[in-house]
Amino acid sequence: MIQELSYIGIASPRFEEWRAYGTAQLGARMADDGPDGAVRLAVDDVDYRIAIHPGDHDEFRYAGWGLANETDLRQFVAGLRDRGVDVHAGDDALAAERQVAELVWFEDPWGIRHELSWGKRATPLSFTPGRPMRGGFVTGDQGLGHVVFQVPDLQEADRFYVDVLGFRLSDRISTDRYTVRFYHVNGRHHSLALSELPGFVGFNHLMLEVEHLDDLGTAMDLVHETGTEVVQTLGRHTNDLMTSIYIDTPSGMQIEYGHGGLVVDDLSWVARTYDRPSYWGHRRPAGTRSRVPGIVRPVEPRPVPAVV
Repeated sequence: MIQELSYIGIASPRFEEWRAYGTAQLGARMADDGPDGAVRLAVDDVDYRIAIHPGDHDEFRYAGWGLANETDLRQFVAGLRDRGVDVHAGDDALAAERQVAELVWFEDPWGIRHELSWGKRATPLSFTPGRPMRGGFVTGDQGLGHVVFQVPDLQEADRFYVDVLGFRLSDRISTDRYTVRFYHVNGRHHSLALSELPGFVGFNHLMLEVEHLDDLGTAMDLVHETGTEVVQTLGRHTNDLMTSIYIDTPSGMQIEYGHGGLVVDDLSWVARTYDRPSYWGHRRPAGTRSRVPGIVRPVEPRPVPAVV
């Protein structure tokens, strides 16, 4: 089974701007560049978790999901193939680039690429934040953070991610304008969320969680000092209890920068439906209300693999 969100990769013509943005704004550590010149960022002792590749346009490239070991990976892949998923083995060069022992990849029914791996390389005691911080990032057995995708058909996406990939529903937020479903693979309230955007597929944001409230406050000060655009103001979510702010990046996607997220326990967890996303805050400034919600593109649907 999938254990964590291990890493992500995007592409952007402004990839070089992430050297300053990732360190000075987010507090990540610069890792060694990728073979193609990708800017790579670390948020813990894992050698890197975020890669921004050179590209002609902003594009979501892949989400990397970690499994416990090689046996789990091979059993999981066998199950995917039994369900009709076209799984490809990554070669040694790709595994070396991702700094994992072994990986495979596939695409979901709308072309979002997912990579499965085990053995992500880590260097003990290597993480030093890119700017002064009271603590670090919440990772460990909760993985990198969470990702949010827009999909053209939420019901079909739920079928694929739950019945085929094994994500577990945490809860959902349903208003008169939208529904978002949230899924976990470990104690983090959600490592994945899906919202519906008919006719399009997209990547909305990556969430990074800091250990100390002071580091969230410092990030907010830096946003105002640097002129980074605030996409949603400081607020607290109803479902995962995260206190966070959403900010723009050099590459179309957003970063949710938060503190105090809920930890779930599968033995006692009961999924709920909430009628609003936040107790307070998370307001959209006037200039952001009509903007494209992340990195999105039109999509032609593909068949959803059968569940057997």
